[in-house]
Amino acid sequence: MVPHLVTALNGPINELEARMLDSVPAIERWFRLEWMEHTPPLYTSVDVRNAGFKLAPVDTNLFPGGWNNLTPEMLPLAVQAAMAAIEKICPEAKNLLLIPEKHTRNTFYLTNVARLVQIFTQAGLNVRLGTLDPEVTAPTELALPGGDTLTVEPLIRTQRRLGLKNFDPCTILLNNDLSAGIPPVLEGLHEQYLLPPLHAGWAVRRKTHHFQAYEEVAKKFSKLMGMDPWLINPMYTRCGEVNFGEGSGIECVQTNVDALLGKIRRKYKEYGINEKPFVIVKADNGTYGMGIMTVRDAKQLEEINRRTRNKMSVIKDGQEVTEVIIQEGVPTCERINEAVAEPVVYMLDRYVVGGFYRVHADRGIDENLNSPGAQFVPLAFAESGHMARAGAKPGASAPNRFYMYGVVGRLAMLAASYELEATDPDAEVYN
Repeated sequence: MVPHLVTALNGPINELEARMLDSVPAIERWFRLEWMEHTPPLYTSVDVRNAGFKLAPVDTNLFPGGWNNLTPEMLPLAVQAAMAAIEKICPEAKNLLLIPEKHTRNTFYLTNVARLVQIFTQAGLNVRLGTLDPEVTAPTELALPGGDTLTVEPLIRTQRRLGLKNFDPCTILLNNDLSAGIPPVLEGLHEQYLLPPLHAGWAVRRKTHHFQAYEEVAKKFSKLMGMDPWLINPMYTRCGEVNFGEGSGIECVQTNVDALLGKIRRKYKEYGINEKPFVIVKADNGTYGMGIMTVRDAKQLEEINRRTRNKMSVIKDGQEVTEVIIQEGVPTCERINEAVAEPVVYMLDRYVVGGFYRVHADRGIDENLNSPGAQFVPLAFAESGHMARAGAKPGASAPNRFYMYGVVGRLAMLAASYELEATDPDAEVYN
């Protein structure tokens, strides 16, 4: 279920690790029962922060774009997980239409698309790429590093189906997070499987909905474990009408920042933590590390400069920020060659299939690492056949540490499942 990964171990979060390792059968059974009731997203990546005193997800991506950062050793597991997903969704599937982002000149992103094509091809599907870019009117080759190419083709929409010329897919896989809105060409496709669903895109999705669902999952899991949910759950609040460019709604952000910092201080006092608390203010929708700032004191918001206002005003595809989530900051105690790092866990269907460290030499332990200058260090497999190692001293075993990261990643994935069910516009309502 969870591959163990090898890298340098850091952080004294050993009591939580010991508790999880003592409870592996109960944890795996709990997940198994949850997946009997809920459908996992097709694929998910989760940014995890290990503070030494707590371990929590800080972001959950339902359109992960870093598959190229997984090592080749991780691919067989990804292929197996893709097979399991396809068997559940559309067992007779033959053709898969993959719709990537429109910024097709980004070679890192294109390498990610090529990796997805490889995974689903090896899982037994004919995979072709269709683009939402209206300027692509004929099959177009895109160059990859190393000399390979990808071919993107214009989409062809009939009344009920979406495909390409001479290509009618059973399933459509979106690797486009719909930040700019839902294109009409994707609406009303009731005869084909569209994964993830349209309401998983940032045109509809909100981070506060996700962390509301995660709070529910964390409480359930913590009851099973007999522990404080705060140890795995970042507290949060939100402001729904903000305009950083004009300076309106900032009072709401200040008030909520102040209140949340007070809650964090009380928790720090309870656990004897001597760190200075901070919060992360970020756009309630959107990704790519845009529209994010670290705040250590509410007074900071009185004097934010024009550059910061501009940075907070607009996110990907030029979308204006009008809603923000204010999230408890979780510092990271992970390091790779002295640079600050955070693990990112990748999942396909309900399986952890690998991950990597996001590393940033120019960022602090309380800052967003998903920004220009970040590097990605793959988490490599260790010798096969070992999962969590019973009897190992807490903090001394890489497999055990990464088993724990995989558990937190799966909790966030389960929360995404809850979230998508709660926000599904086509859900049947039972009175």
